[in-house]
Amino acid sequence: MTVREKRPLRATGHPPDEVAEVPERYILRLYVTGMTTRSARAIANLQTFCEKHLHGRYDLQVIDVYQQPELARTEQIVAVPTLIKQLPLPLRRLIGDMSDEERVLVGLNILPHE
Repeated sequence: MTVREKRPLRATGHPPDEVAEVPERYILRLYVTGMTTRSARAIANLQTFCEKHLHGRYDLQVIDVYQQPELARTEQIVAVPTLIKQLPLPLRRLIGDMSDEERVLVGLNILPHE
């Protein structure tokens, strides 16, 4: 009889080194005010960065605070455009037109902060 080494199991029942690494899915909410120039720029910039760095691994919901003011109140939005990264944790908030790619990627934890 052989004694097998005990290794921790993941929820799948397989040891960690036998489980394929599943990329994290990003859940993002962008709060904007109508289709102002600043809002449109934030949407376009964010979509470009997400497609470039998170292709197929993100859900982006754009919320117009004029159309859904209750969501803005619930999330305590005080400035727009505001991006909230809900998942993966930790939760992050970024304010602005998302034009600084490096700042956005660091804020989303895609690039390490230097």
